[in-house]
Amino acid sequence: MSERRTSFFDTKIEFLKGVGPTKAELLNKELNIFTYGDLIEYYPFRHEDRTEFHRISELNEAMPGAQIKGRLRSWERMGEGHKERLIAQFTDGTGIMELSWFQGITFLEKTLRLQGDYIVYGKPTSFNGRWQISHPEMDVLTAENERGGYFQPVYSLTDKIRKRYVDSKQISRWMKTLLESAVQHIHETLPKPLVQKFRLISKQEAIYHIHIPLNFEALKQAKRRLKFEELFYNQFRLIKQKLITRETYAGQVFTKTQLLTEFYQHHIPFDLTGAQKKVIREIFEDLRSGKQMNRLLQGDVGSGKTIVAFITMLLAIDNNAQACLMAPTEILSDQHYTNLKRFADLIGIKIAELTGSVGKKARRAISQGLEDGSIHILVGTHALLEDYVQFKNLGLCIIDEQHRFGVAQRAKLWEKNQNFRPHILVMTATPIPRTLAMTLYGDLDVSVIDELPAGRKPIKTIHRYDSDRLRVFEFLRSEIMKGRQVYVVYPLIEESETLSFKNLMDGYESIARAFPEYALSIVHGKMGWKEKDYEMQRFKNKETQILVATTVIEVGVDVPNASVMVIESANRFGLSQLHQLRGRVGRGAEQSYCILMTEYKIGKETRTRIETMVRTNNGFEISEVDLSLRGPGDMAGTQQSGMLDLKVADLAKDGEILKYAREAAMEILENDPDIQSPENAPIRHHIQNLRNNETNWSRIS
Repeated sequence: MSERRTSFFDTKIEFLKGVGPTKAELLNKELNIFTYGDLIEYYPFRHEDRTEFHRISELNEAMPGAQIKGRLRSWERMGEGHKERLIAQFTDGTGIMELSWFQGITFLEKTLRLQGDYIVYGKPTSFNGRWQISHPEMDVLTAENERGGYFQPVYSLTDKIRKRYVDSKQISRWMKTLLESAVQHIHETLPKPLVQKFRLISKQEAIYHIHIPLNFEALKQAKRRLKFEELFYNQFRLIKQKLITRETYAGQVFTKTQLLTEFYQHHIPFDLTGAQKKVIREIFEDLRSGKQMNRLLQGDVGSGKTIVAFITMLLAIDNNAQACLMAPTEILSDQHYTNLKRFADLIGIKIAELTGSVGKKARRAISQGLEDGSIHILVGTHALLEDYVQFKNLGLCIIDEQHRFGVAQRAKLWEKNQNFRPHILVMTATPIPRTLAMTLYGDLDVSVIDELPAGRKPIKTIHRYDSDRLRVFEFLRSEIMKGRQVYVVYPLIEESETLSFKNLMDGYESIARAFPEYALSIVHGKMGWKEKDYEMQRFKNKETQILVATTVIEVGVDVPNASVMVIESANRFGLSQLHQLRGRVGRGAEQSYCILMTEYKIGKETRTRIETMVRTNNGFEISEVDLSLRGPGDMAGTQQSGMLDLKVADLAKDGEILKYAREAAMEILENDPDIQSPENAPIRHHIQNLRNNETNWSRIS
């Protein structure tokens, strides 16, 4: 934090009163807290309302927690071995409740005072008509605490640290000790006009009230201030990076459109949608600007990103440059190669594919073709990154499903042209919520294809229980009799002792028994690529009517004749994965269906996922629900990005704050790109101090 202008926040944590070397070592190892600065930025993840006391007679199970003043009447040990527990009787005069503990029993017996007055806090539950709290927090009732009136911060802790008797209350006591001397060292990190415009409290107040809130309003304002600051600096860095890239890296200028015009006028096999045309115009503006293009192309499954990619490649080839497309899997690479070759053959441009399974002789031929310029387009997997892959003039890199590639891998592509950085087009069929896109891809320009090609009918999604299986099989038979094909997807390959989900092999056998008159294919991750390809080709060629598979078909399989997707144990899949799987059908002109199979008893979150799938085909709407259910860390492979180490902000809930923070960062950088004005000094100092402490810089960005 920018407070590191002084050495105060670099003081080792062991020197804080009450910590010492032993506890300091524990904090170092378990919570990554080494200094005063680390501790003060270790924010609570929630606060318990201890402002009121409840009576036992008033309790209800909807309460997240209850605080009760009363007297401990008796306690006794019950059970033996690992089932041993301590049960105490507690009363406040309006009723009697049980307090129970399963750990630390010997220690508790030594510390509890019979007939003592206590304050207890915990989640109340009712059992056989009597209220209980398991492992309650207990404080001896004193004149100081009997009025209540505070919010208890709750900090993230590990099991190891709890076993050493360090709990949230202990962290809170240390925090209070630290804040007494730290407040004077906390400096403002946002410009005064920004603080005034958004009515933010000061950094000092925010730090104090996030740890020791006087009341609910103070806590609310502290969170708002810290969230704004966190998101402001997140966006500031991304926008700054975008401006630096734009100013620093020249791009080849692509203005000729001869090939593109020929393809568009004579060969394009279908009409482009309005959304596709708009995106192509945005890309063309970038390619002729003289600056390196860095653009994210978002488009739902089946929205027509491939044709946009090909047209972008034609613009490069028209201007004596080469293009490459990198995909995360061989199946997806094969899919792209097949689709692009169909277009390339129409206008006589040469395309090649390079994956891990291409032999040495073919690799040498590809290398030769790339270096002499006779190969115009190269499609492939990570194999494109190999040092021997050298181009005559690489002008355009298209990366599909970018989140599956690491930063270092992507950077290797840029280095394959020594004169100009190639233009970059990143494509994803995983719709990303607006807030996540801003935070993950804020350094890229974003284009969205938000309409499906004409003639495509929305997929009908239906939820069925295992007990409806015979009805589902009859429906599949009726579709196959119309000449259509069917996918059946399972979540597991082998039997699991702990999970009751249908596994692939059992499923294959039961479908073979139910449909003896039809041919089946099977595809799963443990097969070699040749076997997978053989089975997929049989299905594509209509030699088999049903493809039984695991999620290896999630991306990159295009069989327009397949009209039904059955997803077994649909409760086992996340929303994004369900949506991707559903996108394997609905690729032809016929009505398509997705049938989600589950057992009858499913959880609340699963029901939300299933109901969302049934209600809408809109990938962006689905991604917003997914974000609210799973949180940003689990979506779109964001863990590897390092972009989402947010301490207080929550992208699922703080979209509005993010929007204002981004606008504020944009305005400041437009008016004062080098942050030299006196009023922006807090930003300048903050960034300088973050650079001096790379750990913190990476945390915020």
